[in-house]
Amino acid sequence: MNVGVAGLGLIGGSFAKTMKENGITVYGYDINESSYLAAKMTHAVDERLTADTIGLCDIIIVCLYPSAAVDYIKENAHLIKKGAVITDTCGTKRYICESISGVADKQGFYFIGCHPMAGTQYSGFSHSKPTLFKGASMIMCPGNTPLDITENTKQFFISLGFGSVVFCTPEFHDSQIAFTSQLAHVVSNAYIKSPAAQEHKGFSAGSYKDLTRVARLNPSMWAELFLENRENICREIDTIIDELKKYSDAIKADDKEELEKLLADGVAKKLSAENRK
Repeated sequence: MNVGVAGLGLIGGSFAKTMKENGITVYGYDINESSYLAAKMTHAVDERLTADTIGLCDIIIVCLYPSAAVDYIKENAHLIKKGAVITDTCGTKRYICESISGVADKQGFYFIGCHPMAGTQYSGFSHSKPTLFKGASMIMCPGNTPLDITENTKQFFISLGFGSVVFCTPEFHDSQIAFTSQLAHVVSNAYIKSPAAQEHKGFSAGSYKDLTRVARLNPSMWAELFLENRENICREIDTIIDELKKYSDAIKADDKEELEKLLADGVAKKLSAENRK
């Protein structure tokens, strides 16, 4: 099997390393020459993914920002062999699925929108690792892709160590990811702006580390993701603002009964969410 990886950062580099450990021939591309050379020197890729080698690939995983991913696929669509599967790893799905589905149909390849639920607060090829996806969930938005192609792609990801594959529509993905990922990044990034953060040494433990881990984000990438999913992320931001105000109002009013009620409700909803299958 020949697989192309466009974008050799944390996610693309991890895919390349994982696939090489599974005996797959990997063609790699990155706009940053140093990233490609690092991948080549560490044997994460076999050769460059170019106009001459794109047509050799059975699968191409596009690990670029959403707008760059769309541009890359459109610009190279005529070079992709018929029947090949193109996937992406973008954090929003509606935009890229709507942008590429017609192109795929016209050129005779299959596009499946994907989002690996794995990552760290760090970026770049130097932080990529072949164990990044071990046990992780892969979200797939296959659209009208034939069932056999979808199943083969699912099994491909399972073979790379993913623990599960979840199928959904691009719309449902973007609605859920606004809460599970995007809101967490907004809150973490805002939380660390307290003046107290500059003097926390010796006064912080696990809760501080948990809440601030993803404050160290890539501003360019996350700004693009937030804007592409603005309706969903704004709904989640407004919801948490409304909920936080309830706590603030109860504390200001010295209303212990109301505060306990709010806290107990939060505990109950946490337990309920954990018990859902």
